[in-house]
Amino acid sequence: MASLNSRNNLVTLLVTGILAGSFLAETVVAQNCGCDSIYCCNQFGYCGDTNDHCGTGCQLGPCLNSNGVFVSNIVTQSFFDGIINQAIVGCVGKSFYTRAAFINALTLFSAFGTIGTTDDSKQEIAAFFAHATHETGCRGPLQLSWNYNYGPARSFIGFDGLNNPEAVATDVLVSFKSALWFWMRNIHPLMTSGQRFGATIQAINSDLECGGKEAAKVAARVQYYTDYCNQLGVAPGDNLSR
Repeated sequence: MASLNSRNNLVTLLVTGILAGSFLAETVVAQNCGCDSIYCCNQFGYCGDTNDHCGTGCQLGPCLNSNGVFVSNIVTQSFFDGIINQAIVGCVGKSFYTRAAFINALTLFSAFGTIGTTDDSKQEIAAFFAHATHETGCRGPLQLSWNYNYGPARSFIGFDGLNNPEAVATDVLVSFKSALWFWMRNIHPLMTSGQRFGATIQAINSDLECGGKEAAKVAARVQYYTDYCNQLGVAPGDNLSR
């Protein structure tokens, strides 16, 4: 009887393992979000046509409230150069990071800067570049941190983030795609649901900066955001630091 039970348990474990492996494989495929053009890609990388897919947090496809804005018309070469040229003299990022790569990376994230009103679009663009400027000292886009970001980003973007994380520093397209992936998954849903710049600071660095811990850093982020909003001709809104 013990031998029979052992065999049954082994079979159960094998079947469970096979099913789990199959489920994980399907999950990874789904998270790549290679959706048909009629479907939306939600913030977690799944395809569908429901409000959960096409509403708040939608990254790609026929997202609700799309305004038809062309981000390339807002992020002009002069606007982009004005940011990158703030970097220190001799910084290699000035020639490595290009507007063309940023625009190219947007093909994976068509909802970036295109949801809501035109002012909403400009505010999201200003917020993205404000955080990028602050986080990297004007040297490039937002950086990824920790395996729990590199792993999922690998599935969506298609680069080996766990075994070759240096790709974000050596491939300019991967660099912008990874930055936009983080933004669309973690920050874009906040802005498209009506929350303000203060909420984006909370989402990016709440443990270190919010609650009065690093007032100077919060103020620096707000200043960059306000400056970029002014350049884009849009009011920054309220609740900028909380």
